[in-house]
Amino acid sequence: MSTLDWLVMTGTLTAIVAYGVYQTRKVDNIKSYLLGDRDLKWWTIGLSVMATQASAITFLSTPGQAYNDGLGFAQFYFGLPIAMVILCVFVLPIYYRLKVYTAYEYLEGRFDLRVRTLTALLFLIQRGLAAGITIYAPAIILSTILGWSLSLTILVIGVVVIFYTVMGGTKAVSVTQKQQMIVILLGMFAAGVVVVMKLPANVDLGDAIGVAGHLGKLQVVDLKFDLNDRYNIWSALLGGTFLFLSYFGTDQSQVQRYLSGKSLSESRLGLLFNGIFKVPMQFLVLVVGILVFVFFLFEAPPVHFNSANLDKLRSSQYAPELAQLEEDYAEISVRNEVATARMVEALRSDNEEAIADTRVQVERTLAERKNVATAVDQLITRYDPELITEDRDYVFITFITSYMPIGLVGLLLAVIFSAAMSSTSSELNALATTSVIDIYKRSLVPGKDDTHYFKASKLLTVGWGVVALSFAAVANLFDNLIQAVNIIGSLFYGVILGVFVVAFFFKGVGGKAVFKAALIGEAFVVATFVATWLEYTDLAYLWLNLIGCVITVAVAVTLQGSGTDDLSLTGRPDPI
Repeated sequence: MSTLDWLVMTGTLTAIVAYGVYQTRKVDNIKSYLLGDRDLKWWTIGLSVMATQASAITFLSTPGQAYNDGLGFAQFYFGLPIAMVILCVFVLPIYYRLKVYTAYEYLEGRFDLRVRTLTALLFLIQRGLAAGITIYAPAIILSTILGWSLSLTILVIGVVVIFYTVMGGTKAVSVTQKQQMIVILLGMFAAGVVVVMKLPANVDLGDAIGVAGHLGKLQVVDLKFDLNDRYNIWSALLGGTFLFLSYFGTDQSQVQRYLSGKSLSESRLGLLFNGIFKVPMQFLVLVVGILVFVFFLFEAPPVHFNSANLDKLRSSQYAPELAQLEEDYAEISVRNEVATARMVEALRSDNEEAIADTRVQVERTLAERKNVATAVDQLITRYDPELITEDRDYVFITFITSYMPIGLVGLLLAVIFSAAMSSTSSELNALATTSVIDIYKRSLVPGKDDTHYFKASKLLTVGWGVVALSFAAVANLFDNLIQAVNIIGSLFYGVILGVFVVAFFFKGVGGKAVFKAALIGEAFVVATFVATWLEYTDLAYLWLNLIGCVITVAVAVTLQGSGTDDLSLTGRPDPI
């Protein structure tokens, strides 16, 4: 990486961190540290909410997802606007009226301490694990570029993020995320422009879109009902909506962002802003991935996108086999380029017969390239069965480091690290808040002064950072990072949402019934996931959100109706 790229990347990141630390230099009490001063405007809330969700995984894994599967992943976000409207109407007014620190604090007043503690623990488990993946994702980049070991890179990034979060608290997270989101959007737009500019001189954006469309990459909506299909309109509008309702309505990393709003109206506008602009932003990221796919139709891609794996093969006894496979791959890529160029000419002349013929040729050469890539994967496995052969998360970073102009490489790396900083700091801050407010102060060490809980918040931030680093060390066990985060969330979000649905809409159900229902619902979700993982059943993970919610609500209502619970409620504890 050039000196200019280093300057752009480090200068951008240093400026953002310094701004956040400066803005929060006077934070010296637990209220400001965990909740801010409740003075954020709607646009800051909206960008902060988007930045919290848009982790480095979004900008590493999503382009690779589009490279392999096209725009179909966009369906995952179709339930987002629906969820935002529901939350603005039903959930935000309750949180603001009760002036809670956490989403789970409300549950004690509605049910009892056991329900509050259980939901808080479910959140802490899933978000603590997910935080590890958001640290692991940018570590892929730095380890590839600098030649560091992945473990060392994870440690360095984790320590920097932990320091930043401990210093700033929730207000630092929110105020810096606005700048981070601006950098992210500018960087991704610049990447899309560069991809188009890197296409052959006689191929423009319209040609690229036409080729991608005829190769099936632009199909967004899949109307087929298939429980095993991860991304179709039904899993998106049902499972996806329930996932977003739980994520934005009950996940403290998001709730904490809009509870810092100046008013209920500002928070509502911030969430609606996120619901409106998140989907187009995701389309932008996916389209960049598709343009990279078209670019590599004209330019031969690596036979395997994880260069570290190839370097290991080149220094092993498998080097001659790899060299032969790379030679075959290069020859196929030349034929693929010729066929793609003919396809562009056919599209321009609107010759349907020629379009169909050239599409068959391109698809054939792509299949041949895939066969060679599979053979390389097999070589990698023979060399070391522990190495991960799934390489889609390396697609976009390969394009950035190999084809982006000097200066823009640094900007795109700043995008990835900005996203990592924003999401990980939000997660660690939310984990510390929930641990202090819902567990430590409420049940373990009550009655201490503000200074004690302020220090405890910082220590717990460090502790959760260590947990996240530990999970980051094994995050490479997942085939695709963005799916890994969503799978982890789907294991817990449905049940948590079910508890809140009962709290909001089933006033006759008490704490004992919903506590038992949550345990039963979580056990069923985990058992279903394990059965799917072991291939005893076929079920896409998004459905786990709907299943967990429905079972929790149904069991709670049934238990209450059978007289196993009473409606005695404890009062809500005094605020800090």
